[in-house]
Amino acid sequence: MAAGLLLNASCSKSNGRNDSINPPVLPEVSFTQQDATLAYNTFNEYFYSPEEQLYYATTEKRSIGSIWTQAIYWDMAMNVYKRTGDPAHLQMVRDIYEGGFRKYDQYNWNNKTVWFIYDDMMWWIISLARAHQLTGEDKYLDLSVSGFKRVWDESYDPAEGGMFWDFNHSGKNACINFPTVIAAMLLYQETGEEAYLQKAKDVFRWGLVNLADSSTGRIADNNIRGKKGWSDYTYNQGTFIGAAVMLYKATGEQAYLDHAKQAADYTQRSMCDEQGILPAEGDWNEQGVLKAIFGHYIMMLVKEADQPQYLPWIRKNINTAWGNRDAARGLTYRNYKVPCPTGHIQSYEASSAVMLMQVCPPDN
Repeated sequence: MAAGLLLNASCSKSNGRNDSINPPVLPEVSFTQQDATLAYNTFNEYFYSPEEQLYYATTEKRSIGSIWTQAIYWDMAMNVYKRTGDPAHLQMVRDIYEGGFRKYDQYNWNNKTVWFIYDDMMWWIISLARAHQLTGEDKYLDLSVSGFKRVWDESYDPAEGGMFWDFNHSGKNACINFPTVIAAMLLYQETGEEAYLQKAKDVFRWGLVNLADSSTGRIADNNIRGKKGWSDYTYNQGTFIGAAVMLYKATGEQAYLDHAKQAADYTQRSMCDEQGILPAEGDWNEQGVLKAIFGHYIMMLVKEADQPQYLPWIRKNINTAWGNRDAARGLTYRNYKVPCPTGHIQSYEASSAVMLMQVCPPDN
């Protein structure tokens, strides 16, 4: 779901928050591997439904969270398994797949009630390809391939280029275009089919012209009838970075790495505060998950493109968020700079620091 089109409902006492009570101030921290495991286990304690095998929207546990965010939580489970090698986390990966299988009509890409927008589908297509990378099981790859074909056939504009965001083809948003590049590159890695690499190059090239400022590394949220919509969101910066890194690794072309670094630099210098802390994003809406997506891809730049200069910045964000966690529950918050509210919070806004802790190595 494009962040720019989400409702920005404000928080109120009816949300069950307890922001007015100041929780104990925790000392400065330097997170550890044990903290990363604890943060994930706590996130699951408060948000995971063993019955549904998916995640609740809030700590109230009244409803399952939005369809596209479940794919991000699935990515998180895969990252935990990669970090720990614990078979229990691999089982979690398999369980979340089964939860989605039941909830979303067995991943029936033609069900336009379950799937009502292209980028919701693409997040799952990406995650399914990653599940195949992790397990080698063909069922994941088969669904990723068929989902990609469905979206490409209906969303790609063969005349003007780029991917449409919604079924009505009202605009071409970053949240579908750069994830499409990532999905194509994953499928290229898994199948070796050159057509996926070409699709990735074509969409990325279109996005550079129509969704990016080549002088700054800023990524527009959307392009509607030729006009760029300039709203800064961390997930758009992140997917652009990830797409560029994957193309760089596949082609060896320096320009792709330069684009990725420029976008990372813009995020750090222009979207963060003077201390380098990432924006809060997500006032009681799904935007709280955006930094989880950014975290996955900024660490791809660090690890897979050998750019460790960003590590101190990311660690500072993690330590700030972890230091401001809810001391009683161990939950983190979307606004890293303030104590986590002690009342009800969303899984979306609690997720990003947890994801960052799974992909970023501790300083010690």
